Amino acid sequence: MKQKEVWRPGNMLYPLPAVMVSCGRPGEKPNIITVAWTGTVCSSPAMVSVSVRPERYSHDIIEETGEFVINLVTEKLLRSCDWCGVKSGRDVDKFEACRLNAVPAEKLGTAPLIAESPVNIECRVTKKIPLGSHDLFLAEVAAVDVDPSYMDEKGRFDLNAAGLITYSHGEYYALGEKLGTFGYSVKKKR
Repeated sequence: MKQKEVWRPGNMLYPLPAVMVSCGRPGEKPNIITVAWTGTVCSSPAMVSVSVRPERYSHDIIEETGEFVINLVTEKLLRSCDWCGVKSGRDVDKFEACRLNAVPAEKLGTAPLIAESPVNIECRVTKKIPLGSHDLFLAEVAAVDVDPSYMDEKGRFDLNAAGLITYSHGEYYALGEKLGTFGYSVKKKR
C-alpha cells in the first residue's frame, strides 16, 4: 500500500453546500454573503450553523440582529452566489447588482429571503462562538420556505430537481447521479 503524505492541519471536508446567507438591519439595504461553512447541527429542535469571519460586513449585521436566512443555491443562481462571495456589501447593493429579489421572511424581523432560491431557511441566532479566524453562529430554525413548483405528483418536495450546487476545494459542482437511498445497504430484497 502506498504511503500517504501528511500535510499541516486544514479543512479538507469537501464537498460542502455553497449557500447565500441574507441578512439586514432596519433602515439599511439588506445584504448577501456567500458561505460554504454551514451545516445542520440538530434535528430537534431544528438547528443550523454558519461560520463567518468577523471582518466581513455581514458578520456585524448577523451579530446585531440575531437573524439570517440560509438560501440554497441552484445552477441558475451560481454566478450570483460566486459574485456575492467576492464583493462586499459595504460597497455595493448585492440584491440590486445580481437582480435578486429580497422578500420579507415569515418569522424574522429584518433578514429577508432571496425569492429566487428554492429553499430559504429562516434562522435565529442562539449563540455566537468565537473560534479563531471565524465566528460560528449557532441558530435555531424559525421557518423553512419552499418553492411549491418543486412538489412532485405525490405532493412530496423534490429538492433534487432544483439543480443544487456544491463547493469543493475552490470549485463549484452540480449535484450528480443518484447512487442510492438512505438504508439501501441493509434493505431486504423482495
